[in-house]
Amino acid sequence: MFTKMKNIDTAFKYIRLFTLLIILGCLGLCVFVFYKSYALAASTQNKIYVLANEKALEAISTDRKTNISVEAKDHVKMFHLYFFTLDPDDKVIHSNITKALYLADASAKRQYDNLKENGFYSNIIAGNISQQLLIDSVTVNTNDYPYFFECYAQQKIIRTTSIVYRSLITSGYLRNVSRSENNSHGFLIERWTTLENKDIKTQPR
Repeated sequence: MFTKMKNIDTAFKYIRLFTLLIILGCLGLCVFVFYKSYALAASTQNKIYVLANEKALEAISTDRKTNISVEAKDHVKMFHLYFFTLDPDDKVIHSNITKALYLADASAKRQYDNLKENGFYSNIIAGNISQQLLIDSVTVNTNDYPYFFECYAQQKIIRTTSIVYRSLITSGYLRNVSRSENNSHGFLIERWTTLENKDIKTQPR
């Protein structure tokens, strides 16, 4: 009888140990699943899918500081392209200048007003002149705020009988502002000034 009781007690110990191991295993599995789910959710939040040409492209969101130099240079490039890309069409000029003025402060508006008062845009339309901008490089100093920049470019002025190339060097400062539909990079150009704008060469057409 005592032998039977001993066997029952031993079997109960084994069952209890087995049950304990199952419970610990289940807890460990739950913790592992919870951890992996949290990690997956965190990584998913850093991914953005952009639909382009009916294809889903994955983009990864990063801190603004990581791409500040790239975004600042692109902001400067887009402003100059909008401001200096002109065709003999009043609507095209107005559309491009409007886009440019969203990216800069009153210093750009003053230059636009001066050009307009001097009949620059009227001459573009009357002479059937097109102007394109070829940007060579943009430098931005992100070590000091506001960020100082310089833009080196060439203007290509297409007239009826000739093509004129002019060198263009400008400088200014970039200030952080809120992102918007009209200002996707969230910068504003301040104290924008033209350092050089002179003829390089003229080609007959």
